[in-house]
Amino acid sequence: MNLLLLLDEDFLPDGTARLTGRRAQHAREVLRAEPGESLRVGHLGGLTGTGEVLENSAGVLHLRVTLTEPPPPRAGIDLLLAIPRPKALKKVLPAVASLGVDRIVLLNAARVEKSYFDSKVLAPAFVHELLIQGLEQARDTRLPEVLVRERFRPFVEDELDAFFGPQTLRLLPHPPARQSLRALGVGLAQRVVLAIGPDGGWVPFEADLLEAHGFRPFSLGPRILRVETAVPVLLGQVALLREDIAAPPATTLT
Repeated sequence: MNLLLLLDEDFLPDGTARLTGRRAQHAREVLRAEPGESLRVGHLGGLTGTGEVLENSAGVLHLRVTLTEPPPPRAGIDLLLAIPRPKALKKVLPAVASLGVDRIVLLNAARVEKSYFDSKVLAPAFVHELLIQGLEQARDTRLPEVLVRERFRPFVEDELDAFFGPQTLRLLPHPPARQSLRALGVGLAQRVVLAIGPDGGWVPFEADLLEAHGFRPFSLGPRILRVETAVPVLLGQVALLREDIAAPPATTLT
């Protein structure tokens, strides 16, 4: 935990914050914060800053809070993600929150087990807690928006354009494709949507329908990756391409 996230209800009328539960326990047992020390804090959905420890007793952390800094910039990336195995989803959700993804649609697909929809991992409270863990790791304060959709075709045909917007660069990592992500020309300021299939991949009908709605297929290379590996790899590749575009051209000495 690299950031203590503060909720609206943590703040007292005098502007200080009083934390209990997991966060207070972490400050006491892991950070061993003493009165007078400063901890990194952030207001969920708002600014980050420091919290001076006024009290750190059993079960209670009392802080004098100063919030002056914005959270990290957003990645400008959304995900259309076929619901992975629950154990994988428990890894993916904190990762995408820590990497600054704005919106996630967890979508059914032909190779998604129906039992996944009954998993406690998809319960709103559980999803929220996993996303919070990602924010705490990355010192971020802004939660991704998460939708769960049980029907693939109705979402793609009826909701996708409205949810992601018409001006996005829609990308489809798909093993049969041959061209690389770099060849698709990711723009510096362009919002990107990645459509990542289940471990078995999108079936041809799903891939064709996504392509019909503007998704451009590309190859990740000769290796087939599990979802929990592919997601951070793809987010990192998009970020790296944008850094290459933003970097000034190298000068040569003559």
